[in-house]
Amino acid sequence: MLVYLEIWRPSGVRPVALKGERITIGADPSSDVYIADDGAVSGLHAVVENYGARWTVRDLGSRNGTQVNGERVLGERALRPGDELRVGSTRLVFREHDADRESRNTRVLAHDPPPDLTRRERDVLRALCRPLASSDPFTQPASIKAIANELVVTEAAVKQHLLHLYDKFGLTDQSQNRRVRLANETILRGLLDPTELRGES
Repeated sequence: MLVYLEIWRPSGVRPVALKGERITIGADPSSDVYIADDGAVSGLHAVVENYGARWTVRDLGSRNGTQVNGERVLGERALRPGDELRVGSTRLVFREHDADRESRNTRVLAHDPPPDLTRRERDVLRALCRPLASSDPFTQPASIKAIANELVVTEAAVKQHLLHLYDKFGLTDQSQNRRVRLANETILRGLLDPTELRGES
């Protein structure tokens, strides 16, 4: 099982493998996940721990707190693949890659080709994911209202496009963090990249 964190910075995305039982995250150079260029990250900010069947995250009394999918971590929080962590203004995404399981399956989500998208669906995804390229603290994917404003359409139209996108990406449950998961899947499948989100040519 390959377990890693994707570290999102304005310069791009960097994967860091999680090995051992305890991984520290912070601005101190001795941290296992060293975040040097984020002034909102404490020296010893958070710790990710391996309990065998499950990884968890715990804030270590940092100045600005730790969030998972937009919710502040109080105590310890179990992690699931695709969960988005925020430490300071840095975005990290928790990933698991089970090569043995994938070799037994004929259909592997992470290697599925990107779904066929209409031009407007791509516009919605770009607007949804654009805030994730920001270095602002605690950034979430864009709200329905923000997407509607950017695309100059109604919120009802955005909701309809999102429903189609959830279906195309296989996000058929009704969980509250579907927009976060849709944004993560969009990046994971290579549909958008950080330079496109920043509007660079």
